[in-house]
Amino acid sequence: MVAQVSNEDVAAVRRFSRFYTRRIGVLGETMLDSPFSLTEARVLYELANRKNATAALLCAELGLDAGYASRMLARFAREGLIRKTPSRADARQMLLSLTAKGRKAFAPLDRRSHDDVVGLLAPLPKSAQKQVVEAMQTIERLIEGNPQASQQPYVLREPRPGDYGWIISRHGALYAQERGWNAEFEALVAEIVAAFAKAHGPARERCWIAERDGENVGCVFVVRASDTLAKLRLLLVEPKARGLGLGARLVAECIAFARASGYRDMTLWTQSCLSSARRIYEAAGFRLARSEPHRSFGHDLVGEHWDLHL
Repeated sequence: MVAQVSNEDVAAVRRFSRFYTRRIGVLGETMLDSPFSLTEARVLYELANRKNATAALLCAELGLDAGYASRMLARFAREGLIRKTPSRADARQMLLSLTAKGRKAFAPLDRRSHDDVVGLLAPLPKSAQKQVVEAMQTIERLIEGNPQASQQPYVLREPRPGDYGWIISRHGALYAQERGWNAEFEALVAEIVAAFAKAHGPARERCWIAERDGENVGCVFVVRASDTLAKLRLLLVEPKARGLGLGARLVAECIAFARASGYRDMTLWTQSCLSSARRIYEAAGFRLARSEPHRSFGHDLVGEHWDLHL
């Protein structure tokens, strides 16, 4: 049975829509003073934050007209913002991804959107910020009709300012809490992250941040060891996000990226005591190559080197 809706409730929803669209800057001809419309910006966001997107998938998930989407994507391709790659599984399907030029064009829009939300929430006390976010999550959950909030429990995205500090902090705190490792481990993580942030090559090195309900819940890196060898580093999943398959998804993203980037092999270093991570690596096809005992992070450990031929 469809419930009746009062005119007052309709008016309240329309009033909120007018208020919010004005506050987030989507009423102009372009989105946040960028060269892109709201729809174009949303398509760029999807391509920046997902792998193996197709035109059909974008149309289905965003409710776009196929002809309109085709013209938009053709223009993006002409301007060098996206690349189209035939799917290995079905050559008739074209996989869409942002080029380096596309990521550069999208980056200021992403930062501006992020900063505008910060500006919206920052004047409020923490308790009020939490109320606003929870109210938005409630709207999303009820309108979508999914009691588990969104159908996608998390999104993977590029790091933003502040994320590198979060990676270092959470590795240090979480491994101290769960494993008793000392500050030597946090220092190692800081060195890895600093080297990546200063001079990584975007074409062959990548960091993913996993985000759920606006909160960081995981990360992983692919870095270059040599022209033919990629290294998987700093896989982390927050306790609150475990059980969602996030660790396996992050590793799968690393493998797919390494293959697409032309690496022949992939390697990683872990510890024998990290059983959950070891299971993920083994399930992804990595094989234990060698191990050695060592004294690190305040403990006697057994380091393990795992390899995968791509």
